[in-house]
Amino acid sequence: MLEIRNLTKRFGENTVVKGVSLSIPKGEIFTIIGPSGAGKSTILRLINLLETPTEGSIILDGVNIHKEKSIEVKRRMGMVFQKPAIFNGSVYENVAIGLRFRHVREETIKKKVADALDIVGLTGFDDRKGKTLSGGEMQRIALARVLVTDPDLLLLDEPTANLDPVSVRMIEELILKIHKEFNTTIIMSTHDMFQGQRLAHRIGVMIDGRFAQFGTPREIFTTPNDRFVARFVGVENVIDGRIISKDRGIAFIKADGISIKALSPLPVGTDVTVFFRPEDVAISGSSEHAGSIRNVFPGRVLSVIPMGPYSRIHLDCGVPLLAMITYMATEELGIREGSEVCASFKATAPHVVKR
Repeated sequence: MLEIRNLTKRFGENTVVKGVSLSIPKGEIFTIIGPSGAGKSTILRLINLLETPTEGSIILDGVNIHKEKSIEVKRRMGMVFQKPAIFNGSVYENVAIGLRFRHVREETIKKKVADALDIVGLTGFDDRKGKTLSGGEMQRIALARVLVTDPDLLLLDEPTANLDPVSVRMIEELILKIHKEFNTTIIMSTHDMFQGQRLAHRIGVMIDGRFAQFGTPREIFTTPNDRFVARFVGVENVIDGRIISKDRGIAFIKADGISIKALSPLPVGTDVTVFFRPEDVAISGSSEHAGSIRNVFPGRVLSVIPMGPYSRIHLDCGVPLLAMITYMATEELGIREGSEVCASFKATAPHVVKR
């Protein structure tokens, strides 16, 4: 169990981490997501004893690590950085270096290095020069170097930020493999919100030195606490309104002249913000295709932006709406800038919070 209690870190007049508290149980993959400069890397460096807290404490299995600061505590952790530190010399020597510092017997080093290289898919690379490898291969060397030390806690600071998509997938698969085989507690920072979703048991969204929200990937990506979290995780339809009536759990929300129907326990008269994802918005040529869907709004297409196999559709439906549909559906419906369409979404799609 790792516990962070009221953690604050200041660099001169700049407060980077602001009174953060959280608990991470053994065996969890906890991912910190957030924009650049939010304080993600600083938290990992504080955990890894590379920085000292201005206030607060970090407790690992009952030990206050910054009071103890023992080599035994340090050796329970391993950290992989955004840009891997690869030394001159062979892949074997790069992976073995931590074991040599610990004065491990050579026979044991050989076995551990061989096992680690097998895990990261670099068997047979022992004699290759580490600095001649690709970025993805270097990052796998860095992971192998940590693995040979059998850490209880693995810290990953944006480990795929500089890699191509193929290498990113390999590193992500490797992270999941390490967790599955060793039940290692993993704390990872990333600015890639979808990477957090793919890997984490739990996510913390960090904005301006604080955690704005904790939750499972589903909770974070469908029920954001506020518009800052919503915007970061891609919940781009954000509409303010007021609940004017209710019917069997369905709230009727007046927002800029339109009425949105959404599930909500909040009472009539509450000022609210409605969040829903672009993927929840369907587009059709007429309202007949909407069937029994509660929210149907005629509108005009403002722009169509290709995004790989999808199209990002900006709409004016009395309020601005954003939809994400497949490229094939865009072509079949003949959607172009200026097209008259109907946007629709279910009453279960929006997440409604009190303003």
